Amino acid sequence: MKGIAHFISGVTVASFCPWAIAAAQGGNPAYFILGAVAGILPDTIDFKFVRYFYPHDIRVEPDQTDCDPQPIADAIATAVSAAQDGKPTTLKLSTIQMGADNWRQYRVRIDPEAGDVRVQFGPVVSTGQVPQPNTLPAQRPVGIARFSAPILPGYEPLYTIDIFDGPSFKFIKNPGGQVEVDFLPWHRNGSHSLALGLLLAGIASFWTWKAGALIFGAHLMHVLEDQMGYMGSNLFFPFTKKRVPGLKIMHSGDAFPNFAAVWLCCLLIFWNLYAAIPNPLYHFTLLHLLMGAMAIPFVIFGGARWLLLRAGHGRSDPIVTEWNI
Repeated sequence: MKGIAHFISGVTVASFCPWAIAAAQGGNPAYFILGAVAGILPDTIDFKFVRYFYPHDIRVEPDQTDCDPQPIADAIATAVSAAQDGKPTTLKLSTIQMGADNWRQYRVRIDPEAGDVRVQFGPVVSTGQVPQPNTLPAQRPVGIARFSAPILPGYEPLYTIDIFDGPSFKFIKNPGGQVEVDFLPWHRNGSHSLALGLLLAGIASFWTWKAGALIFGAHLMHVLEDQMGYMGSNLFFPFTKKRVPGLKIMHSGDAFPNFAAVWLCCLLIFWNLYAAIPNPLYHFTLLHLLMGAMAIPFVIFGGARWLLLRAGHGRSDPIVTEWNI
């Protein structure tokens, strides 16, 4: 889930706590603020602190003037070989900034069945990941490097590297002799564990148990939302070293699930505040609210989107990028 979804989820958890609503009615929003902070804290720890201190054995810094993908493929194969020799190896694929708002895009495909990695450069994209016209390299060879060890499937076979900070990988040999590919090894470990939630709740309980319960609830909601995706989280850190795989229902960056989650949270917050009013002017049930403000509009939106996509079927994009990997 995106940060805004985790943030509003924490606020939603607070809205289910009667003491938080009572305090807010008295002019004290502290519990709602606490829920929001606890809801987004795990990702804040990872993206604002942990990733900047995580060590990398190999850093790949592509030259913005040379679109040769072979050095990138060779570096990944080198990391796999080092892991096969018994040394866990971390690798960083850096992005290629071409200007204030432009980035050279490239893709990496790690194929366990073929036993190789393939890399190819693409167009220059804006920070909004929109391809810019006339920016494809004149020659777009595919860099290929074969692995010296069997590879276990990782987070995904295909990775697109373009804007901001590039991804990290950790290659480690398992007892079966295969090399496991761990995507973003610094993410969703200790910060997303139940132990951290309990620790923060315990500290907050020195103020009041209500704050502790709220913090743990918001933290748990963040973890559960992340388990809907592919990567999962290390739920039982420090007792375990690996992340529990997610349910693979969605990707963390998917627009519609994030929007739906945020909108549902807003409706639940509205309902909890409404339910706390002693004598409301209007009377309706939660089912009426969800049907009128979510189910029916989403059905209409889905139908309209389907019609628009059907009407535009067959039209070509102004910029089409063909990938050979």
